[in-house]
Amino acid sequence: MVLNDLEKDIKIKCIENDTTQTGLAEKIGKTSQYVNRIVKNNDGVVNKTFVQMMEGLGYDIELTYVKREDNINE
Repeated sequence: MVLNDLEKDIKIKCIENDTTQTGLAEKIGKTSQYVNRIVKNNDGVVNKTFVQMMEGLGYDIELTYVKREDNINE
């Protein structure tokens, strides 16, 4: 199981970086509709097979976010 609330995490990171999902989409060369679909569908962010393998080994998954020093508001 992925313990993070990825939708909430992405929204918080957008706020922290003073950007919108549309701005994020432009940065990564995707449409805002695509980014919204990924944000709403947590299963699509982390590979389902990877999650199943980790669960089979007795692990839950918790993502940690680390701000890169060289990527301040690019």
